Amino acid sequence: MERKLAAIVAGDIVGYTRLMSEDESSTYAALRAAFSELIVPTVEKHGGRTFKTTGDGFLATFPSVNEALDAAIEIQNGFVDRPFKMRVGINLGDVIEDNGDMFGDGVNVASRLEAMAAPASIFVSEAVVRSADRTRNKLFYSIGRRQAKNIAEPLAVYAVRLEADRLSGRAWIRRIALRRRAALPFAAGVAGLIVLAVFTQVPDLRAIGADLTDSLVRLSGGKPADARPTVAVLPFDNMSGETDQAYFADGLTEDIIANLARNPELQVIARNSTFALRGQAEDIRRIGERLGAGYVVEGSARRAGDQLRVVAQLIDARSGAHLWSRTYDRRVEDVFALQTDLTAEIVSHLVSYVRESEVSNAAERPTENLQAYDLVLKARDRYKHGSNDAEALMAARALLHRALELDPGYAAARANLGMTYIVDFAQNLSGRASQTDVETGLSEARQAIRLDPNLAVGYQVLSFGLSVNGDYASAMQAAQRAVELNPNDPDSLMVLAKAQVRFGSYDEAVRNAGRAQRLHPMAPEYYTYVYGQALYAAGRLDEADQVLRECLIRAPREADCLLIHTAVLIQREDVQGAQRTMALLTDVDPEFSLADERANRRFGNSPLMEQFLAQLAEARAPDATSGILSPRGPLL
Repeated sequence: MERKLAAIVAGDIVGYTRLMSEDESSTYAALRAAFSELIVPTVEKHGGRTFKTTGDGFLATFPSVNEALDAAIEIQNGFVDRPFKMRVGINLGDVIEDNGDMFGDGVNVASRLEAMAAPASIFVSEAVVRSADRTRNKLFYSIGRRQAKNIAEPLAVYAVRLEADRLSGRAWIRRIALRRRAALPFAAGVAGLIVLAVFTQVPDLRAIGADLTDSLVRLSGGKPADARPTVAVLPFDNMSGETDQAYFADGLTEDIIANLARNPELQVIARNSTFALRGQAEDIRRIGERLGAGYVVEGSARRAGDQLRVVAQLIDARSGAHLWSRTYDRRVEDVFALQTDLTAEIVSHLVSYVRESEVSNAAERPTENLQAYDLVLKARDRYKHGSNDAEALMAARALLHRALELDPGYAAARANLGMTYIVDFAQNLSGRASQTDVETGLSEARQAIRLDPNLAVGYQVLSFGLSVNGDYASAMQAAQRAVELNPNDPDSLMVLAKAQVRFGSYDEAVRNAGRAQRLHPMAPEYYTYVYGQALYAAGRLDEADQVLRECLIRAPREADCLLIHTAVLIQREDVQGAQRTMALLTDVDPEFSLADERANRRFGNSPLMEQFLAQLAEARAPDATSGILSPRGPLL
């Protein structure tokens, strides 16, 4: 027997038993072909040796981690053209070789990693990551620590990202074809052009190929799909037995949503959409359908003194099947670690990898003072963005001030405090706000960003305040940074869309506003207004008309939708319809005037702004103001 260090690759076919029961002869032939044409030749090509096969699985050894990785990636890419999916695990460790077979922890860990892996993915151990060439560092993404059967300590698990550009042209086209089997005949011609673009060096053809990718999907009868899993986190039930503790369960839910949303490999439904379903006893499949989510997280929180119990479960909304459930018993002071554990576990079940930096960011404690954290939760519960409740706004501001007295370095508290000042001025809620309040809000936002440069809400608030001040270029930069930090936050996307409309980036504004709506399917009509405004600005008048009409069916007195629809109707030469819409707008908002609109600069300083004002004038908008401008800035 010989003991040595070896890189072990473990592979297993997913769903082989089910396929055999459906068509034994064809499945077996396809399996043998996979081994003889792909797996064995690839292992040997990279200097490896297959030392065990188990019907639908294999174990192979390699002299180096790099060869093992190259072989595993090539095998996974080869399975794109086959009827199976493969799971792969890779480990570097001590093994015992005896008569050509291998045993020991090195083999056991590789097998456990393979069992954890999602179909069509590769999971590797920390030893593999450390031993791989530095040029391969970007391949690996941490998914946290996972408990493995018969292994005492949890394993630090990483996954390998299989980049699209690693696929052969044939495999790339195959992946598109598999998404829509029933393509129209014309789509075959488009596919041929794309293949030509992929394999030619002519820049124009390559560009055509890129532009026609979405067209192929549309011609196949579908829509360009975002392949990322979509998850909705329903509000956790308050099991404390005290209604005044509901804010804690809500705050915990919101923070889990925020942590998940930082992962760009997921799409996360907005908090306001999931909370709108609170208390509705619907089948989970129906909830998933309403929210456009493939996965739903639900649970409960019980807080008793310094003890906290959180029960969570992840459900496949398409089948209603429970994928996992977990009970966490912690001290309240460990609430941030609990959020991190729960987030990492959800991510590990939904995607095959997660960036190491995102896991570490999610683990950061926003404050060491739990009383300050509690006050921020109460403030968020007291005032919801978009509300016109001035009393609630002031109550939330007082709570945030108290939180900052306890922890002046609490960045999220400062950002939320800054928002209260800017919202008060922009929406004229208290009637006492002035430009000084905007500067106060901006100061708090900048200080929040200095305390935590990765705080998305800090840039949200900064962008909002800069827009109110008319600094549209800087507002758009701040909004872009907010989206970079939290790509799944619909509020950030809407802030960016508003800034892009003001700065003249109309097509980008349409894309971001549309994505925000998809992430917040039960959004307030403000979202529809911004989307309609972006479509109007981009010159897509038919779509803008349809979107705004739908808004006004749901909310006939929605002032912003009435306003943009007026301009759309003028541009479509329906002057009488525009005048009727303007008359309804002035009935809804007697303070409305062209002077207000000129001051608010909805479209910044672009030529569109003057066109918009001229169209409102043609619709008989009142020119005079009541003497006090009524700021009507964008909500977040």
